Amino acid sequence: MNRHSTGASAHPQQPRFARRLAECIHTRLGSAIRSAARALPGIAALAGFAVSTTPAQADVILHAFNWRYDTVEARAAELQSLGYKAVLVAPPLKSEGSAWWARYQPQDYRTIDHPLGNKQSFQRMSNALRARGIRVYADIILNHMANEAAQRGDLNYPGQRILNAYAANTSYWNNQRLFGDLRYNFLSQWDFGPANCISNYNDVWQVQNWRLCGGPGDAGLPDLLGSSYVVGQQRSYLTALKGLGVTGFRIDAAKHMPLSHINAVLTPEIKQGVHVFGEVITNGGAGDSEYNGFLAPYLNGTDHAAYDFPLFGSIRNAFRFGGSMNALVNPLAVGQALPNSRAVTFTVTHDIPNNGGFRYLILDPTDETLAYAYVLGRDGGSPLLYSDNNESGDNRWVNAYRRSDLAAMIRFHNAAQGSDMQVLSYSDCHLLFRRGNRGIVGINKCGSTVNTTINMNNSVLWWNTNYRDVLDANSVVNIGSSSYTFSLPARRARMWLR
Repeated sequence: MNRHSTGASAHPQQPRFARRLAECIHTRLGSAIRSAARALPGIAALAGFAVSTTPAQADVILHAFNWRYDTVEARAAELQSLGYKAVLVAPPLKSEGSAWWARYQPQDYRTIDHPLGNKQSFQRMSNALRARGIRVYADIILNHMANEAAQRGDLNYPGQRILNAYAANTSYWNNQRLFGDLRYNFLSQWDFGPANCISNYNDVWQVQNWRLCGGPGDAGLPDLLGSSYVVGQQRSYLTALKGLGVTGFRIDAAKHMPLSHINAVLTPEIKQGVHVFGEVITNGGAGDSEYNGFLAPYLNGTDHAAYDFPLFGSIRNAFRFGGSMNALVNPLAVGQALPNSRAVTFTVTHDIPNNGGFRYLILDPTDETLAYAYVLGRDGGSPLLYSDNNESGDNRWVNAYRRSDLAAMIRFHNAAQGSDMQVLSYSDCHLLFRRGNRGIVGINKCGSTVNTTINMNNSVLWWNTNYRDVLDANSVVNIGSSSYTFSLPARRARMWLR
């Protein structure tokens, strides 16, 4: 069944639905994220191109995708030791169904109960993480409610069946309650927009006001209005989550909500002390029609961060066959990356391996590792690392959170926090940059060793000091003269740290 439907008419893998489902909450079965990086004219003449001058505090977020809350709780001490500063967890609300996508079909905001946990396990998890200095980020769905058209004909949520369950075990359900009176529905037909499916994904009004549907015969996800009543319920929900210790909100399918609705819910009071970032999928950065129509207005109309899809396009462009690493020298300067303070950077999202139409965006395993070295080594953005339970069947991201190479990269990232970044050398094959005087990152995507000699006169890097590679303790840089030749092995990253 389609992740947006309970009916047999949905066809999640059919190519004709791919791009349109790609815009759906977790059914973005998409068209290509086009290469967004632009050539940087004349940049070859700049041996020490300054990428950023204002250090950004950009802590690493673990996306504990589809993890049980008690699993996150049990791993709190380990996550602290690995250097994570925040954990993004599954949507805390009432939902049913064992499939991962079922977590993104809300039935009720007023309770937390689904196969990954309930309010009690969420609270225990939150307490355990906060005791370790790790922030709790919640995935939130404000755009729509669950598609239950195959079960019932009304738009009352959570619906009579669930209200009966609440009444049959009031003690349990009152313990799961966040707000409101569980004797009654909290939404009705008057709280939803028209039952029209989006047909033109270039039409901003349709995209933000009509339903996300899975194809012919699918009623789609009932689209919530931004009325004062709905906004009030959603504010109560987020306020209750903050009361449980949540200090970050990922707005799922933010592209499909009018800015007036988003801003009405996320008041200054709710945003106080909270990292808010939206999911606004685009094919690239400046110059791309989706960027211009959706992501640029989102950034201009809110103070939120967002997934850095423009940078992801730059990464894919750099690592593709025939691509050049100069795409990663300074993508921000040519509009192909988000501003440092607004960016949540990544090399893979949960959509990419788990949706058939997105799977072509999966990077080669070695390229993904090299891309992580870039994302975790650079200055700017809050890096998000993805770790799942093999929902995709690839056995590739299971327990990725504890991979020794990624843990070493996180250690480098945390040590280099607050240090400026300067590109020292680059070519089609390689990129070499420093992070203040704390570290040096070298990435070689090609099949043979790259040697590059850098003038060390007036460099902030320390002389006669060991910079040791966190990925290979046998690789040491020790600068002892006015020039130094860095050797970057084929298809490897070096992250030398003082």
